[in-house]
Amino acid sequence: MKRRRTALVSLTALLATAVIALPAAPAGAEETEQVRNGTFDNGTDSWWASSNVTAAVTDGRLCADAPGGTANRWDAALGQNDVTLVAGESYRFSFTATGTPADHVVRAIVGLSVSPYDTYFEVSPQLSVSGNTYSYTFTSPVDTAQGQVGFQLGGTPDAWRFCVDDVSLLGGVAPEPYVPDTGPRVRVNQVGYLPAGPKNATLVTDATSRLRWQLKNDAGRVVAHGWSVPRGVDASSGQNVHSIDFGRYKKRGEGYTLVADGETSRPFDIGTAAYERLRLDSAKYYYTQRSGTAISDGLRPGYGRPAGHVGTAPNQGDTEVPCQPGVCDYTLDVSGGWYDAGDHGKYVVNGGISAWELLSTYERSLHARTGEPAKLGDGSLAIPESGNKVPDILDEARWELEFLLKMQVPQGQPLAGMAHHKIHDEQWTGLPLLPSDDPQKRELHPPTTAATLNLAATAAQAARLYRPYDRQFAARALDAARTAWRAALAHPGLLADESDGIGGGAYPDGEVADEFYWAAAELYLTTGERDFEEYVLNSPLHTADIFGPTGFDWARTAAAARLDLATVPSRLPGRDRVRRSVVRGADGYLATLKAHPYGMPYAPEGNVYDWGSSHQVLNNAVVLASAYDITGGATYRDGAVQSMDYILGRNALNMSYVTGYGEVNAHQQHSRWYAHQLDPALPAPPDGTLSGGPNSSIQDPYAQSKLQGCVGQFCFIDDIQSWSTNEHTINWNAALARMASFVADQG
Repeated sequence: MKRRRTALVSLTALLATAVIALPAAPAGAEETEQVRNGTFDNGTDSWWASSNVTAAVTDGRLCADAPGGTANRWDAALGQNDVTLVAGESYRFSFTATGTPADHVVRAIVGLSVSPYDTYFEVSPQLSVSGNTYSYTFTSPVDTAQGQVGFQLGGTPDAWRFCVDDVSLLGGVAPEPYVPDTGPRVRVNQVGYLPAGPKNATLVTDATSRLRWQLKNDAGRVVAHGWSVPRGVDASSGQNVHSIDFGRYKKRGEGYTLVADGETSRPFDIGTAAYERLRLDSAKYYYTQRSGTAISDGLRPGYGRPAGHVGTAPNQGDTEVPCQPGVCDYTLDVSGGWYDAGDHGKYVVNGGISAWELLSTYERSLHARTGEPAKLGDGSLAIPESGNKVPDILDEARWELEFLLKMQVPQGQPLAGMAHHKIHDEQWTGLPLLPSDDPQKRELHPPTTAATLNLAATAAQAARLYRPYDRQFAARALDAARTAWRAALAHPGLLADESDGIGGGAYPDGEVADEFYWAAAELYLTTGERDFEEYVLNSPLHTADIFGPTGFDWARTAAAARLDLATVPSRLPGRDRVRRSVVRGADGYLATLKAHPYGMPYAPEGNVYDWGSSHQVLNNAVVLASAYDITGGATYRDGAVQSMDYILGRNALNMSYVTGYGEVNAHQQHSRWYAHQLDPALPAPPDGTLSGGPNSSIQDPYAQSKLQGCVGQFCFIDDIQSWSTNEHTINWNAALARMASFVADQG
């Protein structure tokens, strides 16, 4: 199921001061110029500028004076409309440009000149840093005669001058093949292996017979050696590969390398320190995702920013948000919570599974044989609440839980007790854009059964976990959970509209039996009441095989119920059968892992990788980790630990999907404020941020321009424009936090 459709808005209707358009040249098999008067020999003919920009031809170039103090890139711009684009055709977009003062960033786009102003290609070069000539090739995803070439100059504190010449959009050019740099053919976990844990690598080679390998320490001395195991062609990558097992070597150290077939791997450690850091960094991610509060640069150096969506101009704020027209006649204070991903939306169904997984990370530490509650205790995450004698991970999760509670329809209103599905901008905004600079109107979307059950489940779980620290909050959460449960029973078929994806993700879910099962399970575990027990036992999902190849997610929540019923102490009749079902699910994932040449518990049918595949790998590993907690079986522990190898570099692209971890790592995730790639004044995503990873459907135009025909693991590109392969989200990072904590506990 697709998570969302995202559009990158390029220009607003304010930029409608266009000159008379000339007919565009038809695109064809031959190279055809689509830009008119790109050398400005005819002055400004065919070009427009926004009303706050003064533009004129000077010395044969179009020079534009842009004002300072605008909030967004598109608040000051110039461009040309009525550009023809042909779907599937490749174009070379080129221009020369300078900025005064130097080093300014211009956002150059090819997109749609009318609503919804989709962007099909964009770049943001820092002018005069790498020369003044810029050339890019991309493939158009659409047919349109209403295309646009634009240069966006706003979003700067000071006025500046932009000059451009030789603007060209040449159709019919040969597409430039995208060949990722995958580095050495020995693929390892670039972060580290546990001393007493599994140690495996994958060698990409044409050889069909075994090859010698050597493990070297940081001084270059051989400390272990052996033979590879040929595995044939890996269907998920199309590569011929061998496996290497060096698990017998257990000595701690840094800077190890693995050598085979004339190749030397990227360096890695043997130890536990990196996982202790990742346990914290993956959870610290949530503080900088907070809405409704200023982020302290003292707590997160380089990530300080003003509070977003608190009603300070240009924000319209989240403290008094109306519904979409026709949905309700009240407003709600829905401030706070976490921004869902790289956008400014907040969604109950994704917030619910995210809060649950963070809470479950802590709850596991209370009950599991290797759990260490103090590791995520008070003071561990350096957040504003540190020092309040409450575990920091509970404080962080509460920031989201308080928002979820606010999304409940008030008493006395139609659908009282239900939860609104989401709240976000009326229209999509562009990149980059700090939350505090978002000018869009915010809207509540209709209540849904899925959202209501997410609230019931997470609030019920919260009630039992917060009771030792804040009995009043625990009671309030349980009361909200009971109210939501009753409301969902009364309105079991209110589903999200699949087409409600303007301004934010739709998050549609056509089946909510799993959410009913999950909510009943959490309410039972917290209260022990017979009504909830009977609902759990009578649910068809209670005995169904729910551990499929693609794992659990916001739209597949039955596993959340099953895992908690198996691991949280209770008197549920037949609990041993529940525990055995988790072990059986783990057996399936373990078999997948052992059969996979890259050693991961993820093998979707036809090797069609889903949106957010990296977190699906991790959630399947959660099932393995739970089986270890249930049985103490070392094979399950080792399988869970080994699953991290793929995430941290042992994959076809030889790249860690976690920012700041591994010599080569994804660090340009799609985000409006972790947007260093587009604006050098903004930061890259913080260390410990998980990228969504390969996605065979490559829905975004940038990925489509680079990855057509990609196979499985190769359907990924680390670029801020690729929202379908390289976004970050709160639910994906929750899976990382849970598994990082588990692996750290095994040290």
